[in-house]
Amino acid sequence: MIREDLRDLERVKEISLIEALVDLLPSKVGSPLSIQSLREDLEVDHKTVSRWITILENLYVCFRIAPFGSSKIRAVKKEQKLYLWDWSTIENEGARFENLVASQLLKYCHFQEDAEGHKMELRYLRDTDKRQVDFVVIKNKKALFAVEVKSSDTNLNSSLHYFAKRTTIPKFFQVHLGTIDYEKDGVRVLPFSAFCQLWQMP
Repeated sequence: MIREDLRDLERVKEISLIEALVDLLPSKVGSPLSIQSLREDLEVDHKTVSRWITILENLYVCFRIAPFGSSKIRAVKKEQKLYLWDWSTIENEGARFENLVASQLLKYCHFQEDAEGHKMELRYLRDTDKRQVDFVVIKNKKALFAVEVKSSDTNLNSSLHYFAKRTTIPKFFQVHLGTIDYEKDGVRVLPFSAFCQLWQMP
């Protein structure tokens, strides 16, 4: 794909460096993306790395999501998170599951736009104190629900309660790979398969 599609569609000479970038991306999944760190690893300038990632997004190698929030929760404003369309290359189980959920939520947003005509966005919650919830789905400029991803069905993320009290997001979920389904302090904890059924995700 890199040597054929990229060469045919974009005027890029540094094919080997872009291949190195693609190899680095699986380790960056789920964390705020640092262009500076990638720039240092590849020994190229900031604008070049940004342009390469945009090219890879256009080729459906990866996608980025922006933060959501306001000054009331001191939300970060610029740090984006990156995910891969093919998450099979991610070695870490937790990051791989988070990427799977990200892809499904983005597909849900696209389906709502195409089938129902709604304006949809996929974002995440993070404040300057590093409290974070993995995803927020926004429908017609209003938050629909927030989702935290955990491999196990225990250890409820305290950030869910924190943001539930300080934002207008109506529903908070924590999805996992287990079988337990319960609700605690307004947060629904359930298997990801049950979550998909709840929102009729294709």
